Amino acid sequence: MVEKNSEEYVGSARWVLACELQRLREASGKSLAQLAEETNYDRTYLHRLETGERLSKLPVMEALDRVYGTGELLVRLWGLARLDAFKDKYREFMKLEAKATIIHKYAVVVPGLLQTEGFARFVLSSSPTSKSPDELEDDVAARIGRQELLRRTPPPSVRIILDEAVLRRPAPDPKVWHDQLARIEGAAEAPTMTIQVLPLSAGVQGLTGGPLSLLWMADGSAVAYLEGNRSGELVEDPAEIERYRLSYDRLRDAALPPCASSTFIQQLVEDSRP
Repeated sequence: MVEKNSEEYVGSARWVLACELQRLREASGKSLAQLAEETNYDRTYLHRLETGERLSKLPVMEALDRVYGTGELLVRLWGLARLDAFKDKYREFMKLEAKATIIHKYAVVVPGLLQTEGFARFVLSSSPTSKSPDELEDDVAARIGRQELLRRTPPPSVRIILDEAVLRRPAPDPKVWHDQLARIEGAAEAPTMTIQVLPLSAGVQGLTGGPLSLLWMADGSAVAYLEGNRSGELVEDPAEIERYRLSYDRLRDAALPPCASSTFIQQLVEDSRP
């Protein structure tokens, strides 16, 4: 657990959020018991948010903003605090992804933007690095929190190419897997989301060695992010980005069209019903 007096914690966005939560409650004259009653969240849980032991999730921050009348202050602080859960290069990518107007991804695992909470918990709990229950829940909250960018106004235009193998490796829990497939099916129906399946029959492609993300900003600038098992590479050189964009275009051409991809995923959803 990370306490407020921890050297690595003091001064971070997470520390600022924890301090602000405590300050707001004390300024309001509310006890933790009163706050728990008003928000319907457990008193001990709220206390742990104020000590920084827990990161929390977006609905909790929204509820506290309403109680304190602070607009979206806590939501915004939470948005910064959740980035603390990511490593340096990935944290920078997260900041760029949150601002991107166009997002293109090629995925060899279910991408975080499409994961359900249950599936995210399974994946993160399977990590070889030992985690406490609190650390696991913080990691789940951080990953699911990324999906808030899909609810921006206006939302980004997103295209995700899923390798068929992604959809053929189920989670051990049939319900978790069915819910995950249903989440992908539902996401494909959003007007700003396009999901394509790269079938195994397409054979070996030039970019199938690992995940790729391409981001375009409102000012026209772009970055690429190559994700590895233990680290990632943020690419900002325009010539390199152009090469990755052309490779992505070839993957898109080899993938099933959006309508055929939706039909393919719908059948998997039906077949996976517990």
